[in-house]
Amino acid sequence: MLTRKQHELLMFIHERMKESGIPPSFDEMKDALDLRSKSGIHRLITALEERGFIRRLPNRARALEVIRLPDSMNPSLGGRRAKFEPNVIEGTLGRVAAPPARANLPTSSPSAASDYARPVAIPVMGRIAAGTPIEAIQTHSHTITVPPEMLGAGEHFALEVRGDSMIDAGIFDGDTVLIRKQDNAATGEIIVALVDEEEATLKRLRKRGNSIALEAANPSYETRIFGPDRVKVQGRLVGLLRKY
Repeated sequence: MLTRKQHELLMFIHERMKESGIPPSFDEMKDALDLRSKSGIHRLITALEERGFIRRLPNRARALEVIRLPDSMNPSLGGRRAKFEPNVIEGTLGRVAAPPARANLPTSSPSAASDYARPVAIPVMGRIAAGTPIEAIQTHSHTITVPPEMLGAGEHFALEVRGDSMIDAGIFDGDTVLIRKQDNAATGEIIVALVDEEEATLKRLRKRGNSIALEAANPSYETRIFGPDRVKVQGRLVGLLRKY
């Protein structure tokens, strides 16, 4: 599933290639999508490449190849694979074994044993960057089940982590984070932040006066500081799943 901006850029590149056989420049793409800087185009190009829609050709300036269009338009181009399979965590992730019988469960409630620690289904909503921000959150891709004691009250969703900017907080590339959906958080909490309505990242929130800082947990990454109108809290980290 592509975001609106990703879809617009893919179609712009495709149409330009059909007309002239030459990919558009970054300035042309920026103007066509009405973006403020070319950094937004870089993020969109990276996202399209990660999702298998385009390919950057090495050692050539402005060299892009459209591999496929969205399935609703054209499943494949040039005889390539018809369906892009995202790299997701499957297998036993999030599944919990049935709990052992407890001797002190009330005998008047036959269902008490089965209700104890009953797994909760959580939608996985794509990937989240713990590194260079990417466009997310997307649509529901699949569902995992987690123990209810990991969640607490409220609505929750899961995201797959890409990147290493939060490794000192114990969050690694390939982990799945459990997020409580909310639009506010306290300073020091790890959040899903949407920046400028176009990029999402997993960072620690710091509030400094009227500014908002998104702090990495890896000294290789700089803290990014924004005005309050540029950052929206999408949710707060409440748990993490890891597959060994």
